[in-house]
Amino acid sequence: RASTAQVSLSNLSIYSTQIFPKNFFRYTKMRFAIFLALLAQAAAFVPQTGGRASTALGAAFGKKVKYVPALPISEVPKPGSATSVVVAGLAVCIAVDESGSVYALGDKCPPINQPLSFGKVKDGTIDDPFFGTKFSVKTGDVVGQWCPSLIGKVLGGLFEPVGVVTFPVRKSGGTLQVQVDVNAKANFEAGYWKGILDAQGKSDGTYY
Repeated sequence: RASTAQVSLSNLSIYSTQIFPKNFFRYTKMRFAIFLALLAQAAAFVPQTGGRASTALGAAFGKKVKYVPALPISEVPKPGSATSVVVAGLAVCIAVDESGSVYALGDKCPPINQPLSFGKVKDGTIDDPFFGTKFSVKTGDVVGQWCPSLIGKVLGGLFEPVGVVTFPVRKSGGTLQVQVDVNAKANFEAGYWKGILDAQGKSDGTYY
């Protein structure tokens, strides 16, 4: 596992006036996203929205790791919170601890891929507000009990404890950058569609 870099933004102040009750939109959005996750079991990649599908199904693209702009520094969340961004087609959670250090983790939270970015950041962890699992912002490992919430105890036992992926981050000018494999999405989609077509005997243009 690659070591996770952190960026100190302790001098950054990002606050906004809340007209609606506290956390109104946050938790409404969370419940809706969890509902969709339960129905669709969303993958860790953002669906392709345009362009032609590749005809090189199953083709392997070489791993290409690089820093990619994630969001402006001015949009980094305030300490103790997180937000979701898309980096090279990957859903990434940007989490900021109480001291202002910034971390990047995969935004699909096990066991059902609900957004991790809805969680609160505290004591070096970010929590899954649905199942209650806490993950280290530095390593992505599970910290403490797996799925300790009421519904987590019912459903969490069906899954083995697993952490989330982490990514190095850095500041570059006025932008926060995340280091990712920019070919990961293409490789995932190639393998996914090859598997779908293989099941129908079509990936090589023939039938079983």
